[in-house]
Amino acid sequence: MNIRFIALKETFSRRPKAVDSVPKRSEIFEENVFTDERMREYLDEQAYRAFLEAKHKGYGIDRALADRIAAAMKQWAISKGATHYTHWFQPLTGATAEKHDSFLEKLPDGKAIERFTGDQLVQQEPDASSFPSGGLRNTFEARGYTAWDPGSPAFIMGTTLCIPTVFISYNGEALDYKTPLIRSIQFLDKYATETARLFNRDVERVYATLGWEQEYFLVDKALYTSRPDLIMTGRTLLGHAPAKNQQLDDHYFGSIPERVMAFMRDLEIEALKIGIPVKTRHNEVAPNQYEVAPVFEEVNLAVDHNSMMMDLMKKVARRHDFEVLLHEKPFAYINGSGKHNNWSLMTDTGINLLSPGNTPKRNLRFLTFFVNVIKAVNDYEELLRASIASPGNDHRLGANEAPPAIISVFIGHYLTGVMQELKQVTNGKLSPDEKTGLKLEVVGKIPEILRDNTDRNRTSPFAFTGNKFEIRAVGSSANCASPMTILNTIVGHQLKQFLADYRALRDQGLKKDEAIFNILRDYIRQSERILFEGNGYSPEWHAEAARRGLSNLKTTPEALRVIKQERIIRLFEESGVYSRAELESRYQVHLEQYNTKLEIEARVLADLVSNHVEPTVVHYQERLAANLERLKSLFPRNKKMWARNEETLRRLNTAYADLASANALLKEAVARLETMEDEDAKADYITGTVKDLMDRVRAHADRLELMVDDALWPLTKYREMLFTR
Repeated sequence: MNIRFIALKETFSRRPKAVDSVPKRSEIFEENVFTDERMREYLDEQAYRAFLEAKHKGYGIDRALADRIAAAMKQWAISKGATHYTHWFQPLTGATAEKHDSFLEKLPDGKAIERFTGDQLVQQEPDASSFPSGGLRNTFEARGYTAWDPGSPAFIMGTTLCIPTVFISYNGEALDYKTPLIRSIQFLDKYATETARLFNRDVERVYATLGWEQEYFLVDKALYTSRPDLIMTGRTLLGHAPAKNQQLDDHYFGSIPERVMAFMRDLEIEALKIGIPVKTRHNEVAPNQYEVAPVFEEVNLAVDHNSMMMDLMKKVARRHDFEVLLHEKPFAYINGSGKHNNWSLMTDTGINLLSPGNTPKRNLRFLTFFVNVIKAVNDYEELLRASIASPGNDHRLGANEAPPAIISVFIGHYLTGVMQELKQVTNGKLSPDEKTGLKLEVVGKIPEILRDNTDRNRTSPFAFTGNKFEIRAVGSSANCASPMTILNTIVGHQLKQFLADYRALRDQGLKKDEAIFNILRDYIRQSERILFEGNGYSPEWHAEAARRGLSNLKTTPEALRVIKQERIIRLFEESGVYSRAELESRYQVHLEQYNTKLEIEARVLADLVSNHVEPTVVHYQERLAANLERLKSLFPRNKKMWARNEETLRRLNTAYADLASANALLKEAVARLETMEDEDAKADYITGTVKDLMDRVRAHADRLELMVDDALWPLTKYREMLFTR
């Protein structure tokens, strides 16, 4: 019996894990988080207030205060059973990183105590030489620093106190996702706050919020381990489409299988304990595909929570004999997985700046931010596309399951009408009738809740959905920080330009509302090309987008090259989000990761064919040939008795020859890749040659899957992985 049937036997013997009594969600929420409220229990009032002021105003925390916070944090953590602590960070590997140290310290007299100091809390020095740096660090230059981020609370995972941190080099360059994100938050806050204060002088701070929706697949652990391609690459490189996949639409929002439900309940409990406010769970479109989503949070914390959730999902799944697949396209022929990023802007006074109000003044504020976001996306659509680029995402963008690689903005017919009316604003001072018409007839009539005034457009990569913008094109395995950093930066840059335009018009004698209306009119006219309400999958839109001058960057290497443009470099240098060196490093890191992942996939595919598929086909050939020879010997004059067998063998031989020929070419391509040193040239060779060869090899192998005896086929099939419970 081959490993496939052993895995199937083990899978079908599974039973759902027994579920203990389910605790009340509100009682366990943040049970293992050192929240501000919990800190208050362990600190005196003076120290607590000093911490809050430093946290909210961005002040440095002196070492005396850090010592007191560290002592409080240690006392709480030990009371929860923690024995170790770690600086938890998000390097450019795409995964999280942690190095655990014990609280235990030995005293001179030979005894031991638990100790955790302010120095240990605030800064650590992990080896930076083995993390991706894109040339910022030489291998022999190992020094790097992690530094505490007070904006994201510490939490306990297992028996370890995890302290969210940034990760920087010896010279201060960002080596992670969090550092640029925090810079972008600060940059956006500066200009968004100044803009918001045009409408409300009480606003002291504006911050971005994020609500992510995480899609994923669940596969039985035994079936997962029977597929070398899943283990090595996260996706299946071979596999014929099953007769039934998602065409009946019966999985979406369907009844959740009992075994999956046990996993989901366990996941929710563990997530709530570490402060992830999970809210939604459901079946997704493809079989064995699901989704989990929390409520909105401040973007820095939400990004941390998504990274924590991806780690947690894998740990909890293994308890239930599942493996979680976060690859954007783990299975061909069915939908892949994305991660919708719902982004909005909030003030410290509790106002959502992208939510219409019930007065003309509030709606003018809404339109100011609404139009500026659209203008930012229009001006930097290529950069937003680059922020979601990955080899996994290349498989799904535009594949009738996700938005296309063309960035456009959907706002719905209602707001489209409002924009068209605003576009007609007179250039200069407004007459009394114009002021009244704009304020009452156009701006004043925007409903406070827009969610039901427009349909949803699942083909739009950037859609307004009532009080937020939804970036639907982010890949499921991505770190949310990348698109959030870009969006924060381009919107902050656009608001900076808006304020300059506003001051110029005020200097010309225009009143506040007149100046704003005139600016919005110009921005709407300049941004019309990015607005699209139709079907993003249609060929007509692709042609129309090209006429409008919108980019269509279908591959990761194409998209990444955008960040090398001088105007992009100036944007980030002026905003302080990235330096020129940091941008170059990210280009090198992500391009090298693309090349490495595709090279690994090509090697795995070639090996699978050589070691699994070809020997199986040869074995089946021998059986067919032996059977044919026996029939010929028994019925030498009755060709009808063995003609069909002969034709079957002939077709098998032809298919095998096609596969062997294609696989030989793939192996040659892999060998050539190994000799190439220039990453740009390697990327071009992969996109232009290697990927096509991989598709050819797969097509031939998948054809053979239907020809070879099912009892001999060595790889677990799609129908078995996608429909087991």
